[in-house]
This record gives sequence, C-alpha cells and structure tokens, in this order.
Amino acid sequence: MTASVLVCGSMAFDTIAVFEGRFKEHILADRIQSLSVSFLVPTMRKEFGGCAGNIAYNLKLLGGQPVPVATVGDDAADYIERFNKLQIDTSRLRVMPGTFTAQCFITTDLDDSQIAAFHPGAMELSAQNDLTGAKAAWAIVAPDAKAGMFAHAERLHAAGIPFIFDLGQAMPLFDGADLERMLGLAQVLTVNDYEAGVIEQRTGRSMEQIAAQMQAVVVTRGAQGATLLTEGTAVQVPPVQAAAVVDPTGCGDSHRAGLLYGLTSGWSWLDSCRLANVMGSIKIASRGPQNHAPSRAEIDAQLRAAYGISLPA
Repeated sequence: MTASVLVCGSMAFDTIAVFEGRFKEHILADRIQSLSVSFLVPTMRKEFGGCAGNIAYNLKLLGGQPVPVATVGDDAADYIERFNKLQIDTSRLRVMPGTFTAQCFITTDLDDSQIAAFHPGAMELSAQNDLTGAKAAWAIVAPDAKAGMFAHAERLHAAGIPFIFDLGQAMPLFDGADLERMLGLAQVLTVNDYEAGVIEQRTGRSMEQIAAQMQAVVVTRGAQGATLLTEGTAVQVPPVQAAAVVDPTGCGDSHRAGLLYGLTSGWSWLDSCRLANVMGSIKIASRGPQNHAPSRAEIDAQLRAAYGISLPA
C-alpha cells in the first residue's frame, strides 16, 4: 500500500492512577454538597492516546501510511519523537505555543469506578490546522474539538478526499442538525451500537436510511462483531475471539485503522471490516491504547485464521 491516509482527530496523554480502595467508602452522600476528598494512588502510568494518535499507530502496524492531523501543546515533544521513531509522518502535527497537549487524568478504584478530568488544551484550536493542499486516498474525521471536526470535514470535502466520520466521544457535542451536516459531507459513518441509537434518535432516521445516502455505515457491536450496511444490504461480520479481554480503551480506534487499511488497499467493504475486527481483538488483549505491538506477520496469521484471507504482500 502506497496511499496515505489523513487521520484527523485528537492526540492526548492519558494519566491513569489506581486507588487501592473504594470511592464509595470515602464519599459521604449526605455531605456531597461540600465534597473534599483526597486519594493516595501508589500506582500510576502515563499513556500515549487520542483518537488520531491511536488510529495512526495501528495503521502503521499494518504497514499503512498514516498522516495524523492534530494540534498539540509545548509538552508534546516525546509524543512527536515517538512517532518519528515509528516512521509515522508528523508533518501535519501543529504545536500550539503556550498550550498543553490534551490530557485526561483518570483515577480508578478496586470496583473499577472512575473519576476523570479532561483538559482539552491545544485540541480546542484544531480548526486552525489547515488541510488545504493535502492529498490522500482516504481520510477519517475522528473525535476532536467540534469546530475542528467540521473544519477538517469541509476541507476534505472541498478537496474531493473521501472520509470516514467517526462520532465516538464527540457524541455529546452534536445535535441532529450537526449530524445531518456532517453526514452530508462524509462518505462513511462508523459508530458503536449505542452511538447508532443516539444518531437515529437525534436525526429521526434509521441506520439503513442513513446508509442509503452514503457508501457505507459500519456499526460495531463488541463481542458480537459488526454490522456492515452498504448497497442496500446489511451484512453481519462475525467477531474474532480475543486472546484475552484486558482493556477496551482504544479498541474502536484499532478497528478504524483496519477499515482504513482495507479501503486504501482496494479491498471489499466486507474484507475491510473483517480486518477491522481482527485489529480490535488484538488491541483488547493489551492494556493501554498503544502498547500492543504485533508484527505484520502475526496480524496476517490472525486474519487468515479468523476469515481465511491475507494481508496484501
């Protein structure tokens, strides 16, 4: 595969801490109006994340040519260095002086309850990262600042570059009119089953009706695989059994990378979705969004075992 893919979305740091107790034992319901608590977190890790970062990482594992399009802060040097070492094109990453890279701070307790805080930082300025003049076989507009998502979508549409609209964590930002506007620009919609229900409720249209006006709609269903809607038909894509279920963080991004690799390789929609399922199953067996590192041969072996097809030479 020689065609590049523009991966528009967020790049972020995730700081994950573990409280070796239970929040419910320290938060008093009758004093919630004056809440003041502190938790000792002896275990902590920092992960590279963000939708654009995760998709680009997985696409590179497959041998693709991702070009992440994101705004980052002054603290992003190690992230950019990491991608340069992986030979991921960083020419479309823009450092916004005086800002931090988007980051999420998550504290998890022994019940897997979470308290999280998200700082958007440089992500809020993503609309300033102008794509005019960019060339690619495909692109994706993944969760980012709302203004940035629309700016990228408009520029891709004007340039005639087909793109996937991935709603994801940006779901609360889009009302029915926003969704209709974005669906009118995109060629493909990818959502999980919950997001699909929200879109149907907000637009008043079914996934089948939406798919009739696009090249395809892909609805992921976790352990049940995925549903592909294209050319007036709905095809159930069987799941791939994961070696272990460790951490779902970033599974959707891995899935999108597989789909994009298939499309830029000239594969059918069905085979592209099959590869996407394989990539999701590989990711879920590893903790963190970018810590899995299978070789291309290992990915190919899992693809052949699951569906009887192989990666391009």
